[in-house]
Amino acid sequence: MKQTFTLAVLLLLIGCSSDSNPEDGLPKETQTGANTFGCLIDGKLYKPRCEEPSIVFPQWGMSLWGGIPNVFDYNEIEVRDLKSKNYFEMLIHIDKLHANGIGEFIINESNGESNVDGFNQTYLHCIVYDKKSSGYKKYVSYENSGIITITRYSQGSNSPLTGAIFSGVFSGKLKNINDPDDEIEITKGRFDINSLTCSYQGFP
Repeated sequence: MKQTFTLAVLLLLIGCSSDSNPEDGLPKETQTGANTFGCLIDGKLYKPRCEEPSIVFPQWGMSLWGGIPNVFDYNEIEVRDLKSKNYFEMLIHIDKLHANGIGEFIINESNGESNVDGFNQTYLHCIVYDKKSSGYKKYVSYENSGIITITRYSQGSNSPLTGAIFSGVFSGKLKNINDPDDEIEITKGRFDINSLTCSYQGFP
Protein backbone atom coordinates (compact mmCIF):
# COMPACT_ATOMS: atom_id res chain seq x y z
CA MET A 1 0.00 0.00 0.00
CA LYS A 2 2.83 2.36 0.89
CA GLN A 3 4.63 1.68 -2.40
CA THR A 4 1.44 2.38 -4.36
CA PHE A 5 0.95 5.70 -2.54
CA THR A 6 4.59 6.71 -3.10
CA LEU A 7 4.31 5.95 -6.83
CA ALA A 8 1.11 7.99 -7.12
CA VAL A 9 2.75 11.00 -5.44
CA LEU A 10 5.80 10.68 -7.70
CA LEU A 11 3.66 10.62 -10.86
CA LEU A 12 1.73 13.66 -9.62
CA LEU A 13 4.94 15.60 -9.02
CA ILE A 14 6.29 14.69 -12.46
CA GLY A 15 3.04 15.80 -14.07
CA CYS A 16 3.05 19.12 -12.24
CA SER A 17 6.69 19.87 -13.03
CA SER A 18 6.12 19.29 -16.75
CA ASP A 19 3.29 21.82 -16.93
CA SER A 20 4.92 24.97 -18.29
CA ASN A 21 3.79 28.41 -17.21
CA PRO A 22 3.11 30.58 -20.31
CA GLU A 23 4.52 33.62 -18.49
CA ASP A 24 7.92 31.91 -18.34
CA GLY A 25 8.20 32.34 -22.12
CA LEU A 26 7.67 36.10 -22.04
CA PRO A 27 10.73 38.33 -22.60
CA LYS A 28 11.81 40.60 -19.80
CA GLU A 29 10.58 44.20 -19.80
CA THR A 30 13.70 45.98 -21.07
CA GLN A 31 14.44 49.36 -22.63
CA THR A 32 17.64 48.63 -24.54
CA GLY A 33 16.43 47.90 -28.07
CA ALA A 34 16.70 44.14 -27.52
CA ASN A 35 14.16 43.37 -30.31
CA THR A 36 11.79 41.43 -28.09
CA PHE A 37 8.02 41.10 -28.07
CA GLY A 38 5.55 38.94 -26.24
CA CYS A 39 2.06 38.83 -24.78
CA LEU A 40 -0.56 36.48 -23.41
CA ILE A 41 -3.89 36.14 -25.19
CA ASP A 42 -6.43 34.46 -22.93
CA GLY A 43 -3.44 33.08 -21.02
CA LYS A 44 -1.66 31.64 -24.07
CA LEU A 45 1.82 32.85 -25.05
CA TYR A 46 2.29 34.64 -28.38
CA LYS A 47 5.68 35.78 -29.72
CA PRO A 48 7.27 36.55 -33.10
CA ARG A 49 8.95 33.56 -34.74
CA CYS A 50 10.87 33.30 -37.99
CA GLU A 51 14.03 31.93 -39.53
CA GLU A 52 17.11 34.13 -39.77
CA PRO A 53 15.97 36.73 -42.35
CA SER A 54 17.97 38.30 -45.16
CA ILE A 55 17.55 41.14 -47.63
CA VAL A 56 16.54 38.63 -50.34
CA PHE A 57 14.24 36.58 -48.06
CA PRO A 58 13.18 38.98 -45.27
CA GLN A 59 10.63 36.73 -43.48
CA TRP A 60 9.98 39.44 -40.94
CA GLY A 61 9.04 38.11 -37.53
CA MET A 62 8.74 41.70 -36.34
CA SER A 63 8.93 45.01 -38.14
CA LEU A 64 8.41 48.67 -37.35
CA TRP A 65 6.88 51.09 -39.85
CA GLY A 66 6.56 54.86 -39.96
CA GLY A 67 3.57 56.89 -41.05
CA ILE A 68 2.47 57.61 -44.61
CA PRO A 69 3.09 60.20 -46.02
CA ASN A 70 4.77 61.68 -42.92
CA VAL A 71 6.87 59.14 -41.01
CA PHE A 72 6.18 61.02 -37.77
CA ASP A 73 2.36 60.82 -37.98
CA TYR A 74 2.18 57.32 -36.49
CA ASN A 75 4.14 54.10 -36.01
CA GLU A 76 3.10 50.48 -36.51
CA ILE A 77 4.58 47.40 -34.86
CA GLU A 78 3.84 44.30 -36.93
CA VAL A 79 4.48 40.86 -35.44
CA ARG A 80 4.18 37.41 -37.08
CA ASP A 81 4.75 33.81 -36.07
CA LEU A 82 6.03 32.19 -39.26
CA LYS A 83 7.36 28.98 -37.70
CA SER A 84 4.47 27.54 -35.72
CA LYS A 85 1.89 25.22 -37.23
CA ASN A 86 -0.75 27.89 -36.55
CA TYR A 87 0.03 31.32 -37.99
CA PHE A 88 -0.29 34.39 -35.75
CA GLU A 89 -0.22 38.08 -36.61
CA MET A 90 -0.62 41.26 -34.59
CA LEU A 91 -0.50 44.93 -35.54
CA ILE A 92 -0.15 47.77 -33.04
CA HIS A 93 -0.82 51.24 -34.45
CA ILE A 94 0.41 54.08 -32.20
CA ASP A 95 -0.82 57.51 -33.23
CA LYS A 96 1.41 60.58 -32.78
CA LEU A 97 4.10 58.75 -30.86
CA HIS A 98 6.73 61.28 -31.91
CA ALA A 99 4.64 64.19 -30.63
CA ASN A 100 3.74 62.59 -27.29
CA GLY A 101 6.68 60.31 -26.47
CA ILE A 102 6.78 58.47 -23.15
CA GLY A 103 3.39 57.96 -21.52
CA GLU A 104 0.03 56.23 -21.90
CA PHE A 105 -1.87 55.78 -25.17
CA ILE A 106 -5.49 54.65 -24.98
CA ILE A 107 -6.31 51.81 -27.39
CA ASN A 108 -9.34 52.72 -29.49
CA GLU A 109 -11.32 51.26 -32.38
CA SER A 110 -9.67 49.34 -35.21
CA ASN A 111 -11.34 48.60 -38.55
CA GLY A 112 -8.91 45.75 -39.16
CA GLU A 113 -6.81 47.77 -41.61
CA SER A 114 -3.37 49.38 -41.31
CA ASN A 115 -1.47 52.58 -42.21
CA VAL A 116 -3.54 54.96 -44.39
CA ASP A 117 -6.48 52.54 -44.51
CA GLY A 118 -6.78 52.46 -40.72
CA PHE A 119 -8.20 55.09 -38.35
CA ASN A 120 -6.24 58.15 -37.20
CA GLN A 121 -5.95 56.94 -33.62
CA THR A 122 -4.15 54.30 -31.57
CA TYR A 123 -5.51 50.79 -32.14
CA LEU A 124 -4.60 47.12 -32.23
CA HIS A 125 -5.77 43.99 -34.04
CA CYS A 126 -4.63 40.41 -34.48
CA ILE A 127 -5.28 37.15 -36.30
CA VAL A 128 -5.27 33.97 -34.22
CA TYR A 129 -6.09 30.32 -34.85
CA ASP A 130 -9.24 28.99 -33.21
CA LYS A 131 -9.14 25.28 -32.39
CA LYS A 132 -12.91 24.95 -31.99
CA SER A 133 -13.67 26.11 -35.51
CA SER A 134 -10.36 24.90 -36.99
CA GLY A 135 -9.93 28.29 -38.64
CA TYR A 136 -8.53 31.77 -38.20
CA LYS A 137 -10.32 34.70 -36.59
CA LYS A 138 -9.57 38.40 -36.69
CA TYR A 139 -9.97 40.38 -33.49
CA VAL A 140 -10.03 44.18 -33.36
CA SER A 141 -9.82 46.75 -30.59
CA TYR A 142 -12.72 49.05 -29.73
CA GLU A 143 -13.08 52.40 -27.97
CA ASN A 144 -11.11 52.58 -24.72
CA SER A 145 -10.40 48.84 -24.79
CA GLY A 146 -6.85 48.94 -23.46
CA ILE A 147 -3.66 50.88 -22.80
CA ILE A 148 -0.20 51.03 -24.36
CA THR A 149 2.40 52.56 -22.06
CA ILE A 150 5.55 53.76 -23.80
CA THR A 151 8.45 53.49 -21.36
CA ARG A 152 11.18 54.61 -23.76
CA TYR A 153 11.15 56.49 -27.04
CA SER A 154 14.57 57.35 -28.40
CA GLN A 155 14.27 58.97 -31.80
CA GLY A 156 16.72 58.19 -34.59
CA SER A 157 18.79 60.92 -36.25
CA ASN A 158 16.37 62.02 -38.98
CA SER A 159 13.58 59.49 -38.74
CA PRO A 160 11.82 57.31 -36.19
CA LEU A 161 13.02 54.37 -38.28
CA THR A 162 16.75 55.17 -38.06
CA GLY A 163 18.19 53.67 -34.91
CA ALA A 164 15.22 54.59 -32.73
CA ILE A 165 14.33 52.52 -29.67
CA PHE A 166 10.66 51.89 -28.84
CA SER A 167 9.89 50.17 -25.54
CA GLY A 168 6.57 49.65 -23.79
CA VAL A 169 3.92 47.46 -22.27
CA PHE A 170 0.29 46.92 -23.28
CA SER A 171 -2.95 45.15 -22.39
CA GLY A 172 -6.54 45.23 -23.56
CA LYS A 173 -9.55 43.43 -24.96
CA LEU A 174 -10.43 42.74 -28.59
CA LYS A 175 -13.66 41.66 -30.29
CA ASN A 176 -14.10 39.28 -33.18
CA ILE A 177 -14.57 41.49 -36.24
CA ASN A 178 -17.51 39.27 -37.31
CA ASP A 179 -18.99 38.50 -33.87
CA PRO A 180 -18.89 41.23 -31.17
CA ASP A 181 -19.91 38.69 -28.52
CA ASP A 182 -16.65 36.79 -29.09
CA GLU A 183 -13.97 38.59 -27.08
CA ILE A 184 -10.35 37.88 -26.14
CA GLU A 185 -8.07 39.52 -23.59
CA ILE A 186 -4.42 40.51 -23.99
CA THR A 187 -2.30 40.67 -20.84
CA LYS A 188 1.40 41.04 -19.98
CA GLY A 189 2.20 42.57 -23.39
CA ARG A 190 5.67 44.05 -23.77
CA PHE A 191 8.06 45.12 -26.54
CA ASP A 192 11.57 46.54 -26.84
CA ILE A 193 12.47 47.38 -30.43
CA ASN A 194 15.49 48.80 -32.23
CA SER A 195 13.97 50.16 -35.43
CA LEU A 196 17.21 49.78 -37.38
CA THR A 197 17.73 46.07 -36.73
CA CYS A 198 14.38 44.46 -35.83
CA SER A 199 13.47 43.51 -39.41
CA TYR A 200 16.61 41.38 -39.69
CA GLN A 201 16.30 39.72 -36.32
CA GLY A 202 15.84 35.96 -36.15
CA PHE A 203 13.24 34.71 -33.68
CA PRO A 204 13.60 31.04 -32.66
